[in-house]
Amino acid sequence: MRSWFPWFSLAARLVLGGVMLVAGALKVTDPETAAQAVRAYELLPSALVEPVGWGLPFLEIAIGLLLIVGFGVRASAAAAGVFMVVFIAAVSSAWARGLSIDCGCFGGGGQVAAGQTKYLQEILRDVGLLVLAGWLWLNPVSKFAVVSEPQGVTAS
Repeated sequence: MRSWFPWFSLAARLVLGGVMLVAGALKVTDPETAAQAVRAYELLPSALVEPVGWGLPFLEIAIGLLLIVGFGVRASAAAAGVFMVVFIAAVSSAWARGLSIDCGCFGGGGQVAAGQTKYLQEILRDVGLLVLAGWLWLNPVSKFAVVSEPQGVTAS
C-alpha cells in the first residue's frame, strides 16, 4: 500500500462522513419537512413516505458517525455508496420527469419554482461522494481510525 493511501482515506472518511452527518442532522430536527421532500420525488407509495422521511436522517447520522470515527469503514462506505446511488437515481428521475423540486439533501425539499432546480450540481456532488465511498471500500485503512486495520488488511 502506498504511504499516502491511509491519509487520503482519512480525508475521504471525514468528507463523506461529514456530509452524511450534516445532511442527517439538518433533517432530523424537522421530520415533517423531510417527509415532504421524500413525497416530492413521487417515487414511493404514500405508506412509505413517512417512515422513509423520518428514518433516513437517523441512518445518515449513523453512517456519518461511523465513518468519522473510523469504525466499520468498509461497511459504512458501502452503505454510503448505496445511499449515493439511490440519491443519484432519485434526482435523475425527478429531472427526467420534469419535476421542479429541491432535493431535500440538506433539509428543506419539496416543490420549487421552475428554473430553481440544481439537479446537475446535486448529481455531480453525489457522484463525487460515491467515488469517495468506492475508495473507502477498496482502501478502508486510514489514519486516526478507531479500527485502523480491518481483518485481512495490513498497512505498510
